This record gives sequence, C-alpha cells and structure tokens, in this order.
Amino acid sequence: MGFRVIKTAAATLLSVLVASAVGIPNAQSAGLLAILGVEVTLKRSFRTITARFLASLVGLFFGCILFWLLGFHYWVLGLYVLVGFPMIVKSGYKEGIVTSSVIVFRVFGQAELSLHVLLQQIELLAIGLGSAGLVNLVYMPQTGGVIYGIRKEVDRYFSVVFTQMARTLRDPAYIWDGKELIDADNAVQRGLTAATREMENHVIHPDEAWNVYFYMRKEQLESIQSMMQLLSQVYRQLPHGEMVAELFDQLSGDVLAEEYTGRTEHLLDELTREFEEMDLPETREEFEVRSAILQLCRELALYLKIAKRHKIPVSYKSEKRLKIRNKA
Repeated sequence: MGFRVIKTAAATLLSVLVASAVGIPNAQSAGLLAILGVEVTLKRSFRTITARFLASLVGLFFGCILFWLLGFHYWVLGLYVLVGFPMIVKSGYKEGIVTSSVIVFRVFGQAELSLHVLLQQIELLAIGLGSAGLVNLVYMPQTGGVIYGIRKEVDRYFSVVFTQMARTLRDPAYIWDGKELIDADNAVQRGLTAATREMENHVIHPDEAWNVYFYMRKEQLESIQSMMQLLSQVYRQLPHGEMVAELFDQLSGDVLAEEYTGRTEHLLDELTREFEEMDLPETREEFEVRSAILQLCRELALYLKIAKRHKIPVSYKSEKRLKIRNKA
C-alpha cells in the first residue's frame, strides 16, 4: 500500500504539471485521472488504463450527443448517468465509468461543443492515464524475495506437520491440535496471491514457477487432510506404525529441500515390500489398525507423486553415490 501511495502521488503531480504546461484549463483534472489509473501490477495497469480510455471515449461521444440535442442543463447530466452508465457497462468498460464522468462533466462545465474542446478532453485523458501508466512502468516492487520467504514458511509448516504425524503413529494417545496445518493453508493462500501479482508484473515473459509451487502445496494439503483422517483410525500402537513413523520423520526433512530427492519414496517402496511379507493380522482390532496404516501409506504415495511431478527431481541413488565420494 505504501508504494502505491507514493506512485499515485508521483503520477498525480506529473500529470498536473504536464497538463498545466500544455495549457489545459483546470489541469487538476489530469491528476484525478492519474489517481484512477494507478494499479498494483503492470498487467492490471494496462488493462485498467485501456478500459478507462475507451470508456471515456464512449461516454464523451454519448454526452456530446445529449448536450447537442438537449443543451447544457443539470437534468441532462442526470440523464447521462441514467442512460450512459449502463451503455458503458454493456460495452465492456465498466472500470471507466468514473473516468468518463470526469471528461463529460468537464465538457458540461465549459458549456461549449467544438473540435477544440473535444480534442482537449482526449489530450487530458492521454496525459492523466499516460502518467499513471508511465509511473507503473518505471517502478513495480519486486516481490521475489517475499515469495521465497513464504515458500520457506510453508515448507517449515509441512515439516512440523509430518513430525507431528510421526509422533502420533508412535503414540496414538498423543493429542495434536493441528495448528500448523491451518497455518500452512493460510501461508499457501498468501503465496498464491503474491505469485499471481508477480506474474502480472511481467507482461512479456511471466514466470509461472511460483504459481506451480503453491498450487502443488495446495494439492498436497488436500492429500494431508486425507492422511489425517486415516491417522485418526490408528488407535493402537503397532510395530507397523513405528515403521511408517520413520517415513514421516524422513519426509519432515525432505520437504525442506527445493528439489525432489526421492529418499522417502525409496523407503516407502522398501516398506511396502516388507509389509507384503508379514503375517496376516490375528485379531479384528489389529486388522483395522493395519488397514488404516496401509491406506495411509497409499495416500503418502499419492502425496509423493504430486511432489515428483512438480519438483526438480534428483536421483536418490546418484545423491547416495555423491555422499559416498564426499566421505571418501
């Protein structure tokens, strides 16, 4: 908000000075147009300025017809609002209703219909909206550092969530309030908003990497919600739960990495094969708990598949060989 106020002030001052320099009467109107044209992103700025300019031309044309037919009376302004506003909205330029009103009211104030007056209004539009566009183009705050900070925040929340899930598997009586899961969802939403704004500030070659990352995390949060429901069904401590808890311990570290390491996936594959070789449950209670743990592993596999699809993959085996060489 602070940067937008500064940009608005700069655009307002620039437009008023230019309009005054070229001899436009009531040059302060250019400042009002500039205020209306300042936006938070480049793409939105270009879209808004274009809509306001075209809406003003439509409104100016319609207003001049009314003034030519009916004269310069106050009730004609009311008729313009009554009929002109819906017409501008239908033309697809509803963002420019206020801007067009400024121009039409200026023509009414001069009580004169001439080519010079009409060109003067168009010139005023170009100066006011052009100043806003120029200021937007000169400076847009870089949000890359902020987005990266949100990413690290999300990763930390995910890490804590997996640590808490591992603790619950080891001790089903443990009570966790799930606060980090809510915080992670809020951080992801903030990240999506910031990533969208960052994309709109790069009109020619927008970078979608941040959007992809936060949508990945949003999809993974849905998977974690399913895992939480399955975790609530593990009401008895079993060796199987301890084994899966080690997976979540590993994942709590892997989630902090910017690339997909494949370590947790490798361990999950080994654990799945080990489960297949185990004896069947002896009691109904054991069957229910082991069934929930098995479904939890399958949901974990879906979570990892999402990460593998969006993160830069790093071979687990190649990473292991690299560690051996470094130790050597």
